[in-house]
Amino acid sequence: MKNSYPAFMKWVLLTLAIAVIFLYLVLAASSQASATTVVKAQPSKSDPRVGETLTVNITISNVENLYGVDVILRWNASVLKFLNAELRLGVESNPGGVLHEEVYIVENVATQAEYNLVVTSIGAAPSFNGSGTIAFVTFNVTSIGQAGLQLESELADHPLPGENANLIGHSDVAGSVDSVPEFSSIVAIVSLMILTTSMLVLATRYLKRNTLKPR
Repeated sequence: MKNSYPAFMKWVLLTLAIAVIFLYLVLAASSQASATTVVKAQPSKSDPRVGETLTVNITISNVENLYGVDVILRWNASVLKFLNAELRLGVESNPGGVLHEEVYIVENVATQAEYNLVVTSIGAAPSFNGSGTIAFVTFNVTSIGQAGLQLESELADHPLPGENANLIGHSDVAGSVDSVPEFSSIVAIVSLMILTTSMLVLATRYLKRNTLKPR
């Protein structure tokens, strides 16, 4: 019995040590999975009204060694009309943005149903790490309907001297909006219904009074 107790304690300590190591590996793997780089199209509203303006934030999260960005955003042109794009490039001038200055814009073009931005840091600019906003894209909601916000992007790292840049693995997350009738139209319809009902009630009362009034 005197020798069995230390042996039992050794077994317990070994089991605990193995459990702690396993837990550490699980947490590390979970943390790494949650830190996947994501480029996302996030609308300011999911159910904008006809006539309103809508802003779509194109953001990037959990990126490392970012030096170049190529983003294409597509939408339903029968529901949304492109107004403008506000770029958030160069964190020295745009806190909360992406990339370090100096920044060179290769392409910044919008058509009726597509917006394309290609940009890269140049010169001695360091690579960008972390999360930030690439651009705010503003639309006018022109009609009722659903508009998917399709997103495609490529991310490039800081190339080593004499070498080409490598693409950064990531996920693109699309968005969508479902526009609803303009608020003033709903108010007008309801007001007209209330007015019509009130007029019918008043007319009915007037007819009853005049019908029952002795002559």
